[in-house]
Amino acid sequence: MWGPPLVVLLVGGGFFFMVHSRMQHFRYFRHSFDLLRGKYSAESGDAAGDITHYRALATALAGTIGLGNITGVAVAITVGGPGAVFWMWVTALVGISTKFYTASLAIMYRGYDDSGELQGGPMYVIREALGKHWLPLAWMFAIAGMFGTLPVFQINQLVQILRDVIAIPAGLASSDDHFSFDLTMGIILSIVLFSIAVGKIKRVSAVAGKLVPSMVVFYFVITGALLFNNMDQIPAMFLLIFTDAFSGQAVAGGSIGAVLLIGVQRGVFSNEAGIGTESLAHGAAKTNEPAREGLVAMLGPIIDTLIVCTCTALALLVTGAWQGDAVGVSMTSQAYEQAFPGVGSYLVLVMVLILSTTTVLTYWYYGSKCMGFLFGTAKQKYYMWTYMALITVGAVASMDAIINLFDGVYATMAIPTMLSTIVLAPRVRASAKEYFKRLDKGEFAD
Repeated sequence: MWGPPLVVLLVGGGFFFMVHSRMQHFRYFRHSFDLLRGKYSAESGDAAGDITHYRALATALAGTIGLGNITGVAVAITVGGPGAVFWMWVTALVGISTKFYTASLAIMYRGYDDSGELQGGPMYVIREALGKHWLPLAWMFAIAGMFGTLPVFQINQLVQILRDVIAIPAGLASSDDHFSFDLTMGIILSIVLFSIAVGKIKRVSAVAGKLVPSMVVFYFVITGALLFNNMDQIPAMFLLIFTDAFSGQAVAGGSIGAVLLIGVQRGVFSNEAGIGTESLAHGAAKTNEPAREGLVAMLGPIIDTLIVCTCTALALLVTGAWQGDAVGVSMTSQAYEQAFPGVGSYLVLVMVLILSTTTVLTYWYYGSKCMGFLFGTAKQKYYMWTYMALITVGAVASMDAIINLFDGVYATMAIPTMLSTIVLAPRVRASAKEYFKRLDKGEFAD
């Protein structure tokens, strides 16, 4: 499914949104931060929704700033070479506009579920804005969303680093025999995460709102130190990224197209722009102004791909870890261990523990909303039990199989999300233009 048509849909669609909007939203980054710090929250007192702009972004970032930024970058460089990072940047740049449009629609066309609660997300946008003839696309997204938000990838990589850093050195497992340890950790993690997930979106967003910012700061501190110690190599690594993006030397056969595909795949896995999952979180924001949530959402690709993924990529390149045999999270752990001997792998372990668990909690919320749309909210409890059981499965599953699963369902989710957003783009532009006009006139109270 990850052929040229899907790349055109995601990257070309994002470029279309940039041109269609005349990049007007790019002029309001300061307003985005004002919204995040609650400057206009008094106006949203009686607005629909459950959570603040800040918590909506924190929940969305909990789903994106995670292993896609640590393991995903390592996978991209392993398969596509350093040049894949350049195409991740391209995906993020056009993804800024994509997120503005999809998140605006998530507020503009919220719909009620069968229990009478207001919900957001691509399936509700399609149902409410486009009507019954488009419902197959809504079902397509919801079915793929139930599988694309499964916790297997995050748990698999978390258990892998727990095994490498703690279990094997302590003699609790070996590189050849680790099934019992993986299974035990899977069971423990499923119990802990279940206790948090029962609180639904308010508890999940509260946990994400506290943990995600602290982990981002922690990440920047240790990565900043690593890059500072290797500052002399950074210009050469940037040059390597640019040259490899157009030479494709790291890919068998030297195909530039293959490097591009890998970069777009991993870029989308990192920031989820155009996939639609982030709209499930932004659709819960407490606001009646669609453009406001669009402005908040567009910060996502900047934070998680242009900043966090770039730092991870540079860390892997300047330390030379990308040229070794390690893959996935083990490659990242190796890079930080080389920079901070004796403690580097433990630092990565802390990051992976927090980021993977917050991602799992966010994905549970996404998947349960898809389940509720398809089968009714009364059936969501069965999804929770199945989801938590699959945490244990993810602990012992093959990473290759997991990556193939995620790539397939992410592609499936992108099709209804992007098609519906392109069709509804004129409505977003009209709404945003009207909002920006009122904002420029100073009609909103501080």
